[in-house]
Amino acid sequence: MFRVTVRDHVMVAHSLRGEVFGPAQQLHGATYVVDATFSREELDSDGIVVDIALATEQLHAVLAELNHRNLDEVDALAGLNTTTEVLARWIADRIADSAAAGRLGAGAGGLRGVEVTLHESHVAWASYSRPL
Repeated sequence: MFRVTVRDHVMVAHSLRGEVFGPAQQLHGATYVVDATFSREELDSDGIVVDIALATEQLHAVLAELNHRNLDEVDALAGLNTTTEVLARWIADRIADSAAAGRLGAGAGGLRGVEVTLHESHVAWASYSRPL
C-alpha cells in the first residue's frame, strides 16, 4: 500500500458536552495540526498516490470552514459533540466529498482510503480512517 500525507493546521474554539470533559465543558481554544493521509494499492500512471498540491489545497479548503471559528456556532456541526475524534471523521468525510467531486485530480480515482489525524499536542492525537 502506498501512502502520501499532507499537513495543515486549524485554530478553533469550542465546548464539549458531558461530565467526562471536566473543565473542557467551558468554551476553550484548540490548535490542531491536521494530517490527511491518502492510500492506494498501486501508483497512478504518473507514479504518484495523489497530486500533493491538490490534496493540500483541499485539506486547506475543508479546514477553512472551521478556522478561527467557535465550533459551537457552526451550522454544519450542529448537534455534534466536537471531540477530536468527531472532528477527524468530519474532516475525512469532507475530503472524501472532494475526491468524489474530482477535486483531487484525474488520477485520484484509484485512491482506496483517507485517514485524518488531528494532533492536539505532541503527546496526544486522534485519527479516523475511511475508504474512498
